[in-house]
Amino acid sequence: MEIKVIAGDIILIEADAVIVSSFEAEEQLSGVTAAIDKALDGTISHLISRGEIKGKFGEVAVVHTLGKLPSRIVAVAGLGKRQDFTVEKMRGAAGGFCRSLRKLNCHKVATILHGAGDEIELEVLVEAIAEGSLLGLYSFNQYKNPGYQDIEEMLIVEEDESKILALERGVRKGKIMAESTALARDMVNEPSNYMTPTRMSELAKEIADKHALKFKAFDSEDMKSMGMGGLLGVAKGSNEPPKLITLSYKGDEQSDSAIGFIGKGVTFDSGGISIKPSEHMEEMKDDMAGGAAVMAALKAIAELKPKVNVTAIVPATENLPSGTALKPGDILKAMNGKTIEVINTDAEGRLILADALSYAVEQKLSPLVDLATLTGACRVALGTGYSGVFSNNQQLADKVLGAAAKTGEKLWQMPVPEEYKEQIKSEIADIKNTGDRYGGAITAALFLAEFVGDTPWVHLDIAGPASSNKESGYIVKGATGVGVRTLVELALSLAS
Repeated sequence: MEIKVIAGDIILIEADAVIVSSFEAEEQLSGVTAAIDKALDGTISHLISRGEIKGKFGEVAVVHTLGKLPSRIVAVAGLGKRQDFTVEKMRGAAGGFCRSLRKLNCHKVATILHGAGDEIELEVLVEAIAEGSLLGLYSFNQYKNPGYQDIEEMLIVEEDESKILALERGVRKGKIMAESTALARDMVNEPSNYMTPTRMSELAKEIADKHALKFKAFDSEDMKSMGMGGLLGVAKGSNEPPKLITLSYKGDEQSDSAIGFIGKGVTFDSGGISIKPSEHMEEMKDDMAGGAAVMAALKAIAELKPKVNVTAIVPATENLPSGTALKPGDILKAMNGKTIEVINTDAEGRLILADALSYAVEQKLSPLVDLATLTGACRVALGTGYSGVFSNNQQLADKVLGAAAKTGEKLWQMPVPEEYKEQIKSEIADIKNTGDRYGGAITAALFLAEFVGDTPWVHLDIAGPASSNKESGYIVKGATGVGVRTLVELALSLAS
């Protein structure tokens, strides 16, 4: 969908639909909504007084103009209670009303700046409208006909021409954030027979070529010479060759320092010899959501061009059972020299991240943020709405939490108590890859901490929100692209 900002009077716009809004428990209309109501002979006010338009968040009421306006219909989007209105609410409302209008065969829509004047900066508000609209309309249709035509054009109409340049900046950033998130969604939604480690590497190369990023992919022979026993150990059971993918953005030529974003890239996780139950195993194509997020974030960062240096690292492999597969009881040696007793081959993400984090430390990347669909335990603890935050540096954790707050992505900081390390002590190696059944997300984070040393580091366990089984606001069924926008906002904040 193309999004344009234009100066003019929305009442005069010819479109399939004009989108206005109402707040809950407010019968008195104002601004453009009141003007459109007047043009419709008070129809909107009448429906509000009858309780047919309530203004509840997510509600979309449709009023046919019957020739009284150039547009075919007016959609009244509910924004909820005025005191609860936020940028995140705007994103969600935009995603919802765009999907509703798509179902009504609307191909060209025009919208007001909803909530303008409610103490939210206009540039931020229009960014949320663009972002939420594009994300809400996202669909993965590579292998089927969706049965509908998408909205082709959205006009954001503002009467004051002096505001147009600022609004265009907001739309540009919103589009970049949404399109990069959609890239991550596409990667995660792809079936694993297409989205292999090799294909992830090819996509990274395509991103690098298009956006002038530095790209390098290491193969098995490189990993052997680098001592990456964790990544090679997990890859042993698959015929698909593993890749260690790197993408680098250089936005600050005066500095040699760079932030490190590390994303788990298990393109299919059967559990290996410790095989998962067959029910819902098809969903395990999403175990590379962290890798997809860091690659997509680099694309957005390259387009926004902040003065900061960032490198993304993705250890990519499959985790399958076979005659050559890793076995419980095996011992691996990670790149930093630590030996790992494998208790459960389904705790494979931390094994490949051990090498990726070790490599990031060797490259002197700092700070480090890793994203991984790492543990079912985090999903049990926080549900499907929140990612867990684990860190060895509170200042960095606060910056990540602040970046997430800007994007509406939900994070919850978890403890990393030293005493829980007892669970991952091994009798025959430096460390083992799982503890007991309690506190599994914490012990997984403590395992990763062994490979970052003193480098400031945040681990995001995105197992819960990486995929969704329902539509809500700008979230659609399937992959969510969680983490992309938070990483981009973090890079922007560190640049400033």
